[in-house]
Amino acid sequence: MSILEDARALAESGPVCDACLGRAFAERSFGLTNAERGKSLRVAAALDDDEPYEAVDTEDCWVCEGACAEFDDWAERCAEAIEDVEVETYQVGTRAPPLVEENELLLREGAGLPEDAGELFKSEFNREVGKRVGRLTGTEVDFTRPDVQFLLDIEADTVEAQLNSAFVYGRYRKLARDIPQTEWPCRECDGSGYKGKEPCDYCGGSGYLYEDSVEGFVAPVVTDVMDGVDAKFHGAGREDVDALMLGTGRPFVVEIMEPRRRTVDVEQLEGDINAMADGEIEVEGLRLATYDMVERVKKLDASKEYRAAVEFDDDVTDAELAAALDELTGATIEQYTPNRVDHRRASITRTRHVYDATGDLEDPRHATVEIHGEGGLYIKELVSGDEGRTNPSLAGILDTGAVVTALDVIAVEGEDEPFEDDAFFKD
Repeated sequence: MSILEDARALAESGPVCDACLGRAFAERSFGLTNAERGKSLRVAAALDDDEPYEAVDTEDCWVCEGACAEFDDWAERCAEAIEDVEVETYQVGTRAPPLVEENELLLREGAGLPEDAGELFKSEFNREVGKRVGRLTGTEVDFTRPDVQFLLDIEADTVEAQLNSAFVYGRYRKLARDIPQTEWPCRECDGSGYKGKEPCDYCGGSGYLYEDSVEGFVAPVVTDVMDGVDAKFHGAGREDVDALMLGTGRPFVVEIMEPRRRTVDVEQLEGDINAMADGEIEVEGLRLATYDMVERVKKLDASKEYRAAVEFDDDVTDAELAAALDELTGATIEQYTPNRVDHRRASITRTRHVYDATGDLEDPRHATVEIHGEGGLYIKELVSGDEGRTNPSLAGILDTGAVVTALDVIAVEGEDEPFEDDAFFKD
C-alpha cells in the first residue's frame, strides 16, 4: 500500500487528530511535527481523491482522547512547578493512559500497519511538551542527568518535578584530632540519643560518638546555601579519627539533594564553611561539579603521604632506622586485615606498595617517619607489624616494638592523573 492508502485506512477508523494520524509515519521525512505530517497527508488524500478537505478537531480524537491538544497546558504546568527553582537542564517523561496505548494498537491493527509503526504516543508527548518547556523556562533538554526530571501522568492529571542532586567538589584539611570525616552515630543507641526513655549514657544523649565531623562542618552550610533538603558527603578515602589531614587536603564531594539553587559563589561558600569550622577544618578549591565526580573521587586510584611520630620499645640508632626505612622503600607489603578494623572489614590479605620511606630520630626511642604509599596501605600497622599481620614492617625489621603515637596525612593525589579534571566541573 502507498502512504496515502495507509493514511486513508487510519482515518477511516473514526475521528483521528492530525497528531495521531501523523504519528504512524513519524519516521518519514524530517523537520515536521506529527501534527504537520497528519494534516499534510489528510490534505494530500483529499486532493488525490478530489474530495473536500475535512479537518478533525483534536478534542474529538478517539485515539488520544484530546490529549494532543494539551501540550501547551502541560508545558505551562511544568514551568510553574519550577518557577522558584534554579535549573539549567530538564527532561520530560510521560506516563500514558493505558486506554490511549490500547487505542494506538487498535488504530494500527485496523489499518494493517505494524504495531510499532511510527512512534509511541508518550514519545511524542515527551518531545512536544519538552520543546515548549524549554522555550518557557530558557532551559535545555538533557537526556542523561538533567537538573529536573518532569513526569507527566496524564490519567492522574499530575506533574511531578524531581530535582536531581547538585554537587560541590573541594579539598579539606583536618586541623584537629578526634574528628571523623563523616557523622558517626552512637552504636549503643543507633543514633537516637536514647536508650529506652532515658538519654544514652554512651553518647551523652547526642546520638553521635563525636560532637564534630568534617561532614558536620561542611554539609549543612552547602545545603543551606543551595537550599537543599539533605546532603551526602563523599570522600576520597578517609583518615583515622585521630589523624590530621594536612598539606593539599583530601578531595571530597558534597551531594545536595533537591537543591533549589544551583548557581552559588563558591569563594563565598568556602569562606562561610571555614568561618563555621573556626580552625577545626579548612576547605579550599570549591567548584561546582558533575554527577560523575562522585565516582571519580571514590574510585580514582590515589597514593597517600603520611608523617608519623613513632615510639620504640628499645633504643634505635640513626643507622638502624635509615637501613630499615631503606628496606621498606619500594617494598611490597602484605597486610592481613588489621585488628583495629577487623570488626568492619573483610578478613583478607591485601597487597600494597611503599613508594618511599624516610625519617629521623629525635632520640633513641622516638622518631618521625614519612611514608609515601599506595592507597589502602595501613600506616599504623606498617610501623607496628600488628602482631605479625603486616609483613614486612618497621618493627619487624628493627626487631623491636614500635607504635605510632601521632599520624598526619600530608597528601592525597591521583596515582596516574589528578582528581581535578575540567571535564568533571560545571564552572
